[in-house]
Amino acid sequence: MEAKADIALIGLAVMGQNLILNMDDHGFTVVAYNRSTDKVDQFLANEAKGTKVLGAHSIAEMVAKLKTPRRVMMLVKAGKPVDDFIEQLIPHLEAGDIIIDGGNSLFEDTNRRQKYVESKGLLYVGTGVSGGEEGARRGPSIMPGGSPAAWPHVKDIFQAVSAKVEDGTPCCDWVGEMGAGHYVKMVHNGIEYGDMQLICEAYNIMKTGLGMSADEMHDVFDEWNRGDLDSYLIEISRDILAKKDDDGAPLVDKILDTAGQKGTGKWTVINSQDLGIPITLMAEAVYSRCVSALKDERVKAARKLKGPRPALTSIAANAQKKQAFIEDIKSALYASKIISYAQGYMLMRAAAGEYRWSLNYGGIALMWRGGCIIRSRFLGKIKDAYDNNPRLMNLMLDDYFRGEISKAQRGWRNVVATAARRGIPAPAFSTALAFYDQYRSAVLPANLLQAQRDYFGAHTYERIDRARGEFFHTNWTGRGGNTTSNTYNA
Repeated sequence: MEAKADIALIGLAVMGQNLILNMDDHGFTVVAYNRSTDKVDQFLANEAKGTKVLGAHSIAEMVAKLKTPRRVMMLVKAGKPVDDFIEQLIPHLEAGDIIIDGGNSLFEDTNRRQKYVESKGLLYVGTGVSGGEEGARRGPSIMPGGSPAAWPHVKDIFQAVSAKVEDGTPCCDWVGEMGAGHYVKMVHNGIEYGDMQLICEAYNIMKTGLGMSADEMHDVFDEWNRGDLDSYLIEISRDILAKKDDDGAPLVDKILDTAGQKGTGKWTVINSQDLGIPITLMAEAVYSRCVSALKDERVKAARKLKGPRPALTSIAANAQKKQAFIEDIKSALYASKIISYAQGYMLMRAAAGEYRWSLNYGGIALMWRGGCIIRSRFLGKIKDAYDNNPRLMNLMLDDYFRGEISKAQRGWRNVVATAARRGIPAPAFSTALAFYDQYRSAVLPANLLQAQRDYFGAHTYERIDRARGEFFHTNWTGRGGNTTSNTYNA
């Protein structure tokens, strides 16, 4: 059998099928394989009919059709299925061949898998792929990491099929060793959780507070999508609000208000706690989905727990005031979005130090600029910020973003205060503002907190009139001793 395929792809769900067709469009010959081999035949007879796509009914047949070095990409469910396929592949591959995991794997699993695969003389790539089924077909954002020696052998394929920005630059570049690619995709998904929650809070304030119809909100989102908030998520929110059910009513109003999640947002929050980085907005977005899942409890609680009526009647009744408040909601959304991305970049910066990765922060913004779920005009400004200052401590300290927060701050504070007074939940708007105020505070009340820790646990404290790194303990009651705790965590 003559080996003529450039790459094999395992997993023929929608993402896998669309990525294969994308590769075929760009002149690459792909071998399609699926654990249920009847799906291979169905794909070749239908979606892939008339293409150069090849099929295989076994791992051995699939590998035999590949040019060397063999490149095998998996788009399968994260966890055990990835490990199972790696074990099936290894006996059929030779030194220098490349195994690629394009699913949503936890970066720590990618670290482990790379070490294992390399111990067998093979190379390993763990790559984030974002953009959903449309992105996979027309051009996703691709975030590869893993064995550096593998990059030259997958670069042409990945960059050809990825999304492109205005000047043709691909939304794909090498991220770093080990699980760096999957880590950056994980943070992308955490930011995605935050963006979606912020948009939903803006929607809820307009709907519940101002009593706006779906058509009115469609017009607002349409306008927002032509300005600074131009993004894929604003665009699809606009389209969702325009969609009618069979009876002519807005379809969105008939969807049950319980949100699902696959775990990547949770992974981001867990890792942030391990690294001690406060990604408060992403955490709030994850927990908001958890609260939404308590539907039955919330329905019962709504009958017993009282609060103010949410209707902003006086504002809604005055066209000028209503328009001004909608502008304030826009300001709150934009400023909170800046905080979310600032926190995401804080987390990546900490991870780069902890895991010894050399991350290109402007390059990451470029990879996210097109193809992925969080793609937006906004990301171009982030790339500019890090291109201007690769050592930028925090996105909020960039001149452009500092100016944008300054302009948005009055409206942002008005929305958070109004929502609190009227009992409209806006947890992401609120936590973003709280973080901003904490971050800009030279002095916080943690001095009292540290005194409390020393009082009950002899955890010691530092003093403002002494050098940093010198620790003290006080016998607060007169009954304690001078022995201190053997660890200190600031």
